[in-house]
Amino acid sequence: MSKILAGTGRGVYCLEEGAGRQTLQSRGVRDLFENGGRLFAGTGAGVHRSDDGGETWRGPSLAEFEVWQVRGHGDVLYATTQPAALFRSEDNGASWTELPALAKASESAGWCIPLEPPMPGRARALVVDTRDANHLWVGVEVGGVMESHDGGETWDLVLPGENPDLHMMYAHPQTPDTIYASTGYGRLDGVAEMVEGNAGVFRSDDGGSSWSYAWKGITPRYSRPMCIDSRAPYGLTVASAPTAFSSFKDDGGAKAMLFRSEDGGESWRSLCDDAHSPAPANFHGLNVDPDTDGGVLVGTDTGEAWRVSNDAEWTQVADGLPVVLAIIAV
Repeated sequence: MSKILAGTGRGVYCLEEGAGRQTLQSRGVRDLFENGGRLFAGTGAGVHRSDDGGETWRGPSLAEFEVWQVRGHGDVLYATTQPAALFRSEDNGASWTELPALAKASESAGWCIPLEPPMPGRARALVVDTRDANHLWVGVEVGGVMESHDGGETWDLVLPGENPDLHMMYAHPQTPDTIYASTGYGRLDGVAEMVEGNAGVFRSDDGGSSWSYAWKGITPRYSRPMCIDSRAPYGLTVASAPTAFSSFKDDGGAKAMLFRSEDGGESWRSLCDDAHSPAPANFHGLNVDPDTDGGVLVGTDTGEAWRVSNDAEWTQVADGLPVVLAIIAV
């Protein structure tokens, strides 16, 4: 059985016997990623790395940045941050070099989170082509999808369905030109009308050049956490809630849902049981569960971690944690 780690608002916890044992103290652990046996934690104060399954950590690197994702393969990795910027490592995360073109594009375009006052835009989502580590896509909240064919030196911008509010992106494991993106209602001038088509999941079949809406008929529409199984039938799992700020503190709870598609977003079914239809807690952490066929791991804003089976059976792994922002089995 794999070890489960939770990235939380206060650090990384190893989940054991229904509780958590803290192995890293840090604020805002939004990403946990494994590459070549090395584990990375993207935090509100840089990126940490572990070579022993998250028991001990080194770092941080990029300590002056909020690190939102680390992705790549082999020795070549990229890290995305807020304020929106991109860094590259050629030694599996031991050292990092900024690729300044993305930050310059963000500053020039005025990408931001349209709060009052506005927050700097965040390079939140990252896909690295498994065939070519110099080919990558970065989703900026709020900005759009940036694509580079030369390792981040130059970029092209596209907006899925004219939506610049990018959250998560994943490529299909067998067809890397098929890319999925989860989006919200944020626009540079405020918030879009909360109707179908203005938030949800988009799909591209041509490497991000064009996009189609894959969230028809699904509510709630505001989609954020996402993961895709590398095992057939390559289940795509997405969590959604009514708004960006949906919370267990809301009257009636967060009203969040968890959906699964096994046909590329053509159709969806709920992965929620009766107690989570909709869920009183919001879902923030989401990842594939390698120990169960079609299963996923879910982390909530109430500090719970769950295993969810392909048949929508929910088994609690731990509770009493800080808000769970990321989760992984190693």
